[in-house]
Amino acid sequence: MAVLTRTDPAAQAFVLLRTVFTVAPILFGLDKFFNLLVDWPVYLAPWIDSIVPGTPQTAMYMVGVIEIVAGVLVALRPKWGGLVVAAWLLGIIVNLVTGPGYYDIALRDFGLLVGALALSRLAAR
Repeated sequence: MAVLTRTDPAAQAFVLLRTVFTVAPILFGLDKFFNLLVDWPVYLAPWIDSIVPGTPQTAMYMVGVIEIVAGVLVALRPKWGGLVVAAWLLGIIVNLVTGPGYYDIALRDFGLLVGALALSRLAAR
């Protein structure tokens, strides 16, 4: 694989996508417990807050666990992990456009969703 990665652009793209979609969800998931990067509960749409038990921060703890699991899944099974991350990003997009109106972040997350789908397709190769 090392020789192939040095010469095959698709293999290089796969390694890049697998790395970022492993590391980023795990780091962002961990940060849901500490709120160092941002105050995560402000991004939660009120309608989601009304159906999730507990406080918005409690919801972020659940989100954090899901993100960590998704990152580990990408590391172990990138074909399926990419699909899980894409589905999760779709949920985040729905939250962002139906709640506080963070359309710029929703658009960025749409790009990430496409990248996660690309990872899944490359892993199927």
